[in-house]
Amino acid sequence: MKKFLVLFLLTVVLPLAAQDLSQDLSQDTYTYNNLIALIDKVGAPIVEDDYIIFTADSSSRHVGIAFDFESFKTIHSFQKVNTTDIDGKVVQSVYFYILQVPKSVSQVSYRLVIDGLWTVDPNNKKQIFDPKSKLRLSTVAIQRQEVPATETLQKNLVRFVYQGQPGQIIRLGGTFTNWDSSIYVMKESAPGLYELELSLPQGTHYYAYYDGMVSFVDKTNPERAYTIDGRTASVITIN
Repeated sequence: MKKFLVLFLLTVVLPLAAQDLSQDLSQDTYTYNNLIALIDKVGAPIVEDDYIIFTADSSSRHVGIAFDFESFKTIHSFQKVNTTDIDGKVVQSVYFYILQVPKSVSQVSYRLVIDGLWTVDPNNKKQIFDPKSKLRLSTVAIQRQEVPATETLQKNLVRFVYQGQPGQIIRLGGTFTNWDSSIYVMKESAPGLYELELSLPQGTHYYAYYDGMVSFVDKTNPERAYTIDGRTASVITIN
């Protein structure tokens, strides 16, 4: 069989009444387009970072999905992605739904609603039996890698965390040292992972990490503020 090189275009058809995570995610064009690009056919759920892409055959009139972590109370509608050739002719259509998995969830169990009928996902062989509902549920396991981050361990004890290149000398300075960065040197607890546990009084504290004369914010802590002299500093509050 001869093979021809054809230019294909992807178009997404949105259900008019659906208010789902896929549409919310579409506001992040970069992430959304990258996830859509992974859909080439109907198949088992695709896990990509904190997202799951579910697909279904487009021959049905409507496909919905409901999740255990929502107690199956909400049915989210699938969208349709069309693959077209250079002349605009549709050569393939796939229903899909993109779920941004909640941080606290390590396993997603779900059921599909295809043309009004509840069913397991025919494209997902992984299923479990739910004794509460006495139903079989399709399931997807989420493998998350724990990323160390600065956090309050107990009362006034804070663990500061920095990740970088092995062999660095990383120092900590802030309002609690009058911005003197020579007092605290972080310990390299693993290659490229630097930590320091420090007791701080109640209140809001501003701080930064130092590598030589260069200061920078704590990337594991999203809380930021400007200091009096116009620098950007990380912020941590002890209650």
